Parts: sequence; C-alpha cells; structure tokens
Amino acid sequence: MVSLSLALFSLLPLTLTSPPFPVSSPPPTSPYSLRPRQLPSFPAYNDDIFSCPAASWPPASIGNLLTPQLPDQELQDILAEIDPVRIEAIITKLVSFGTRHTLSSQTDPVRGIGAARDWIAEQMRSFAAVSNGRMDVTVPSYIQPADGDRILFPVRISDVVATLRGSVDPGRLYVVSGHYDTRCSDPNDFECDSPGADDDASGVAVSMELARIMATRRPAATIVFAAVAGEEQGLFGSRLLAQTYRNASVNVQGMFTNDIIGSSTADDGTKDPYTVRIFAQGIPTTESAARARSRASIGGENDSPARQLARFVVGVAENNFTQMNIAVVYRLDRFLRGGDHRPFLEAGYTACRFTEPNEDYAHQHQDVRVENGTQYGDLIEFVDIEYIARVAKVNAAALWSLANAPASPSNVTVNSTLLSNDSQFKWLTSNETLLAGYEALWRPTNAPFWTHAIPLGKVNTATIDLSKDNVIFGIRAVGKNGYASPATFPFPG
Repeated sequence: MVSLSLALFSLLPLTLTSPPFPVSSPPPTSPYSLRPRQLPSFPAYNDDIFSCPAASWPPASIGNLLTPQLPDQELQDILAEIDPVRIEAIITKLVSFGTRHTLSSQTDPVRGIGAARDWIAEQMRSFAAVSNGRMDVTVPSYIQPADGDRILFPVRISDVVATLRGSVDPGRLYVVSGHYDTRCSDPNDFECDSPGADDDASGVAVSMELARIMATRRPAATIVFAAVAGEEQGLFGSRLLAQTYRNASVNVQGMFTNDIIGSSTADDGTKDPYTVRIFAQGIPTTESAARARSRASIGGENDSPARQLARFVVGVAENNFTQMNIAVVYRLDRFLRGGDHRPFLEAGYTACRFTEPNEDYAHQHQDVRVENGTQYGDLIEFVDIEYIARVAKVNAAALWSLANAPASPSNVTVNSTLLSNDSQFKWLTSNETLLAGYEALWRPTNAPFWTHAIPLGKVNTATIDLSKDNVIFGIRAVGKNGYASPATFPFPG
C-alpha cells in the first residue's frame, strides 16, 4: 500500500500544510514576494483505492521508503540569491534590441541579434571575472549556408557559452541553455519587431542568472551556462554546441533547455503559477536496434536516460525551497514542436526540456499588433517574473545536485542467465573521490517514480531478495556529501 501512495505522489494533487523547513525568501532588494504554493485538495477518490491488490503489488518491504533529497545549506543559499529584479532586467534588455531574429543585423550596436549576442557575452564575462579563474566565456560560431527554407542567405550562428569548471571532476559536464533568437508570424521576416520576452528571453535569463550566482562557487563537476542562437530557424546553435561536445568526446551527463518558461497563464486565463513541465524522451533514437529490442522485451520503455533525469529532477527540485511542482511529460516535446534539447539527444546525450504549463499562442511567434481587441506579440507585459524565478530555482536545484553527486553508474547489468527469485546486479567499479557507495532503487512496474532505496555499500555487485520479474530496478551512486546520482537502468547481462 505504501509503495502505491509514493508512486502517485506526483500524480494526485496534494494539499500542503506549512512546511517543516524554512522557505527561502527573495533578496531584500526585490519587490517580488514569492507566495507559498496553494495546491488543490484531493479529489473524491474511493477510500479503497490504496487497497487495490494489483496496484499495491508486490507487497515487499525491502529497502527504505525513498524520500526527496532536500537542499543542503549551500544550495539553500544559491536558491535564496535568485533575484527576480535581475531576471526582469535581463529580459527587459533583451527585448530592447527590437529583434533578435537569426537573420537580423550582426553589426548594428543597438538593434538585432549581433547586439544581443555581444551584450550577453559581456554580461557573462563580468560573471567570470569574479570566479577566480574557474569560469571562462567563449562565443563559438560558424557560417550556416542558405538552405532554401528558413536560412535565406549565409549567416553566422553564434552561441555564448560560460563554462564553470568542476573542482573534483571537471571532465563531467551538465549544460543549461536558453535561445536568444526570436521570430515574428513569418519565420523569415527578420526586420519586424520581435521582442521574444517569453520565447525565449525567459530561458536566457535563467542561464545568465544561474551563471552569475554559481560563478563564485565550486561545484564538483563542470556546469555550462549557454545562450544559443538559430533555434527558430532550425536548432542551429544548439546543434553546434552538441556536435562540438560530441566531436571532442566530452562527457556531457545531462542537459536542460529552458524554452518558453515565462508565463503560467493560458489563453483562456487559466493560471498554474506553481507548475513547470519537463519533457522526457522515451526510447532513445540513438539506441541500436538490438538495444531497443532488449529494452522493450524487459519493459524498460519508461526507463530511458532522459526519464531517469526527469525523475531525478522531481526528487531534488519539487519542494518548498523551490515552491514548484514538476509535471513530467513522457514525450520528447509538444506536438508539432521542437527544442534545443533535441540536438543533444541526437548526439547521444541525456537531455530534457522545461516549459511553462499553459502556453498562450497569442504571445508566441506573432507580429506585435492589436486585432479585434486582442493584443498579440511576445511582450514583456505578459511575462510573470516571479514564475521565472521559481523555474530558475528548479534548474539551480537540479544542476547543483547533479554536479555535486558522483556520476551515474555505468555498464549496469542484471543476471538473466538463471531462473531465480533473487535479482543479481553488477556494474563498473568507480574510483571517484566523491563516491561513498551505491543504492539499488526499485518501484512497482506500474509506478512512475522510484519508491524504495536499498543501501548496497561501496561494491560493484549485489544480490537482492526481490524478483526482477515483478519490479523495476535502478542503481545509483551516492556521494560522501549525501548527494545521489540519477539511477541507471540495468540491461540483461
């Protein structure tokens, strides 16, 4: 019965009482007051729902009930420093460039994508200046030829990339990005005003604000804060970044894109200011046919690396410190849409997308105009700064927790060569400095999130008295500091 209640934790709306720990407050200079979450009550479900034999099966009590990983003091300090005033200032400045269309001017000092690029780079360099040499800023670029579609003529695609090197494991990277280019109703109109406050100055503001705050800190692994171009014309900037990492065999363990995270109000006025969606791909498209068949044969369709990353985010970032609920959506992206996480997935990396819960299409990809009494255009007046600050906290909690945990175990296998009600696992031994040991996670096969954790110690094999036929298993690494990695799904071996 307990396992089902945990599995449904993120599916059923809950009523929160006052939290048992303090809620971080915004900086004293901020005029914004972040309100506590107000969640609806339980729906009128039958009291017997938790006694359903199928839903509460298997009735095993092996391991400990899994509890969320709450932020330590350093992470609490990071969350408290996220400043809505600074976020609003970033968005206001980006909007002031008039247009940031990929094909707009790259040399005009006040209008166009070039002016926006240079300002973002200048700001990032100012953050790096106080990092004691741990952060560096680059502006990688290339000339994208005309493609007969949304690239009308050869154009330079430039990303702004701030890299905060890890103090313990600098070769392991986590990336957060937003795209700084914009568009109007006609995707190839590069002269019209396209303010792009929500899409996607909001995402760029998250990258920049987190770069500012974390520049003075020392994460164990490397964190990359990026603003990419060319998204609206074909994900060009993100593809440049992903392929650059892949060509250099860089160990990118996780990537988040924040795209359209600026408003919680739908076109019908519906408000959901304490929820952010995270989109997580199922079976990786880069997986070999044999691997995909193996995954399907053992019921691992819902345990892709992207979905393990999304589960991790829920475990570390859905709490009263962020004041946010995280809605995991089991698909790559919204229907007929795409985002900058896709090139990372195509490069074989693990990546997810954050997006606001309810989109208003009158304020996306629209010429600025008033039509039949309706204001169209992606204007800053329709952006919710408090909401963006909370989404920034979700990102901060996820990135910091990832970068300070050991890497996820690799080459995890489950013994499938003998019939047994035990489950036998093995994985590669790691000599990471951060590593304290490992845990096996498990959940019923119909549960969306992990429910139990079994401490294993600093070993590379384990035998668990619970049948692999009846539950889903994962193995995760646990650090000496208490931070734990995303789980790795075991394949037959």
